[in-house]
Amino acid sequence: MTGPRVDDIYEQVKAMAVSFRLHPGDRLNEVALSKELGVSRTPLREALNRLVAERLFDFRPGQGFFCRLLDAQGVFDLFELRQIIEVAAARSACERATDQELRALNDELHSTGLDVTGLTVEEAVRRDEAFHLGIARLSGNMELLQTLERINERIRYIRWVSMNLDRVHRSKGEHKRIMQALLERDVDKAALNLGEHITKRMDQIQEAVRNGISSIYMEGSQEISTRVIEEA
Repeated sequence: MTGPRVDDIYEQVKAMAVSFRLHPGDRLNEVALSKELGVSRTPLREALNRLVAERLFDFRPGQGFFCRLLDAQGVFDLFELRQIIEVAAARSACERATDQELRALNDELHSTGLDVTGLTVEEAVRRDEAFHLGIARLSGNMELLQTLERINERIRYIRWVSMNLDRVHRSKGEHKRIMQALLERDVDKAALNLGEHITKRMDQIQEAVRNGISSIYMEGSQEISTRVIEEA
């Protein structure tokens, strides 16, 4: 069974997985979830199998579907992969994007991507993602873009947890430096600035994961994602 209904279920369950509304490592109660969503188990299972392929769920034969674990090594590996992909995207964008496309990305960054005061953490992270995806799009490689989109989904919760005001404002300054290097078509400078902007040390990841697991059970992901960023 395929079609819009399965796509809708897929999007709803993916949102639950990305935000860890479903607790990490827990076995999924398919009966309860199908009742909550008002759907039968057949399209739910198809949606879940798609999410297993994207590594947002695990499937264990004879046991069922399990919510993905939140482990430091796995998150570190995703950030490392993100860095590799985005540095490659920046190099390609410098070489392939038109002047008009680069100016459009710069205009978008300055009109919507720098001032996050008053936004929720979720909104601020999405604006940050939009800038990085914009660079990936200008690489002209759609496989690269789609891979980055999937990585973003898998690290989004950790980025919510990690975000604090100082980091937000440093990030925006780094975005401007990256954008300037792109406008100048300075391939090495763009790659260097972007790589340094994204890199995470293992101790930073471990702290974020510890706080993330604690927040899942103490506050809930909605409390984290809807926190409003105040003025510096």
